[in-house]
Amino acid sequence: MTPANETDIVRQLADAYQQLTGQISKVIVGQSEVVEQLLMALFSRGHCLLVGVPGLAKTLLVSTVSRILDLSFKRIQFTPDLMPADITGTDILRDDPATGGRHFVFLKGPIFANMILADEINRTPPKTQAALLEAMQEHHVTAGGTTYPLPEPFFVLATQNPIEQEGTYPLPEAQLDRFMFEIRVGYPARDEEIEIMRRTTSTARAMLSAVLDGTRILQLQEVVRQVVVADHVFGYVADLVRATRPREPGVPAFVPELLGWGAGPRACQYLILGGKARAILHGRLHVTTEDIRAVAPPVLRHRLVTTFHADAEGVTTDHIIARLIDAIPLPQEEAAARVRRA
Repeated sequence: MTPANETDIVRQLADAYQQLTGQISKVIVGQSEVVEQLLMALFSRGHCLLVGVPGLAKTLLVSTVSRILDLSFKRIQFTPDLMPADITGTDILRDDPATGGRHFVFLKGPIFANMILADEINRTPPKTQAALLEAMQEHHVTAGGTTYPLPEPFFVLATQNPIEQEGTYPLPEAQLDRFMFEIRVGYPARDEEIEIMRRTTSTARAMLSAVLDGTRILQLQEVVRQVVVADHVFGYVADLVRATRPREPGVPAFVPELLGWGAGPRACQYLILGGKARAILHGRLHVTTEDIRAVAPPVLRHRLVTTFHADAEGVTTDHIIARLIDAIPLPQEEAAARVRRA
């Protein structure tokens, strides 16, 4: 890319980001970090798992994003009796009036949309969860020996309630790994909660406008992948992820005590992609270790398996990630640059 093209690309994506967040803020109060992480995943071609207690507008956030993007949208309510074919679709026998015969026709399921909301994904059995997660990975569905491609862009947002575990089927670690981010949705601040009350107890209704269509989103996803990553940033990501593995030589002393299993190579890939998306949303065409540190919690928190000792002490994966970020030294290039700026 030429310098002129670089400047134009940064401006375009930054403008799109500002328009998207402006439209979302008409409906969603606060949650700026959640919104930023969701949009970073969208521009990185990643899927998200939103975790939070009921009533924090997780479903409203997803439906709002679907309204401001000119994309097809389907909501799937996951229940214990939901079957894989209820998501992916199935072959049905249909009469042909012209010939008088019968033939099988594939009836597409709700997975055939650009944006999917998998509501309470942990309420359905593993077989059905696996059907969704396979489609997420492969971007196609196979039925009766025929492969049917899913529409592009394809983006899955799953929600999960962390406190109500009775009658649920927690996602295994291998399936959690398919999600780029696990986004924690927390309680609003006091002034935000007051604003929520004002908006939701009146007759006012937000008027939303579509900002991007599928073609434009695909173009912006390509732009994100063109962001430059220096060798020292690749090295920092490798050091950070390898430090999560308790059997890796030279890891911080607290890691074997608190982690039974660490993150795999997919975490490295998503840290780089998340860093690229964050960099360009902040007006840069190069990734820094600050970008990597910012996306480390949503990328790593669902890829780390804590030990019994950590669980007994109430140590969460977020606590461990914060300690790892403090423990892994900055690359010499970036440390020197910070000293020069100081």
